[in-house]
Amino acid sequence: MEQRTLGKQGLTVSALGYGAMGTAMAYGPTDDTESIAAIRRAHDEGVTFFDTAELYGWGVGEKLLGHALAPIRDEVVIATKFGFTSTYGSDSRPEHIREVVDNSLRNLDIDTIDVLYQHVPDPNVPIEDVVGVMQEYVQAGKVKYLGLSNADEDTIRRAHAVHPISVLQNEYSIFAREPESLLPVLEELGIGLAAYSPLARGFLSGAVQSRDRYTPDDVRQLIGWWAPENFDANVEIARRLSEVAAEKGVTLSQLALAWLLAQQEYVVPIPGSRNAERVTQNNASAQVRLTAEDLARISEIAPDGGVGSRSR
Repeated sequence: MEQRTLGKQGLTVSALGYGAMGTAMAYGPTDDTESIAAIRRAHDEGVTFFDTAELYGWGVGEKLLGHALAPIRDEVVIATKFGFTSTYGSDSRPEHIREVVDNSLRNLDIDTIDVLYQHVPDPNVPIEDVVGVMQEYVQAGKVKYLGLSNADEDTIRRAHAVHPISVLQNEYSIFAREPESLLPVLEELGIGLAAYSPLARGFLSGAVQSRDRYTPDDVRQLIGWWAPENFDANVEIARRLSEVAAEKGVTLSQLALAWLLAQQEYVVPIPGSRNAERVTQNNASAQVRLTAEDLARISEIAPDGGVGSRSR
C-alpha cells in the first residue's frame, strides 16, 4: 500500500489506517475473535497505522489491539489517546496524563507508543502544560510522535510551539467537512491529518439502517444525521453517491475513502471494521483514482456535507 508522511518528524504510515474504537465500544456487541482477525487482515494487506484510546473500553480496546499486533509490533505504528474521565468529561491534568499513558503502555504491552494524542481539549488545563507532559515521554523514549485530536487552530498553534505536532486527528468525511477550515494551518506547520469516522459513522458504508434498527448503546442514536428530520435527506445523498460509485465499479465506502485520499497527500483515513472482509473492501479503496469530474460530482451532491450535525 502507498505510504504517506504525517508531519515533519519522520512519521510514515500506510495511506489507510485502522481505527479500533468499534472493537471495544460504540457500535453494538463485539466479538474479540472477529476483531483480532480484522486487525490482522488489515496488516496482511499493507495497513501499518493502528489507532486506539484509553476511552475505548477503558483499557479493553488497548489490550485487544496490543494482543492482535504483538507478533508484528515492529512492523506497525500504534497510536493511542488520553484526556477523558470515566464520566466522559475532559481531564488533561499532568498527573492524569501520566497515569493514563503509563496504563496504556501496560495495556498495549509495548515499550514505546508511536503516536500519543490528547483526545479532547481540556478547558481547565493550558495546552502548553499538556504538551509539556507529553514531551516528557518523548524525551524518555516512551513516545515517538505527538498528536492532537478534535483541536482548533489556536490549540494547534500553541501546542506546536511547545513541541512539534506530527498529526491532527479529527472527524472528516464527505458528510463531515469541518476539518477543511484547518487545512491551511496544517500545511503551514507541516502537520498531517488522520481522518476518523471516514464513512460518516456508517452512513457511507452502503449499509445504513434507520434509527430504530440500532441498539440503545449504539453511538449513532446520538448523531444528528440519523435524526428524523434529517435522515431521509441523508439517505438521498448516500443514494446519489452510490450511483457515482456504481459507475466507477466501486462500493460507496470505497468511493468515500478514495475521496478523502484525493483531498490532500497528508490525509490518512482510519476506517474501522470488526469484519475482515469489510476491511479488505476498505483497503481496496487505496487503489481507486477519482477524476476531477468525479470530485466535482461529489461536491455537487454533498456541497456542505451531511444534513444535520455530526452530533445532536
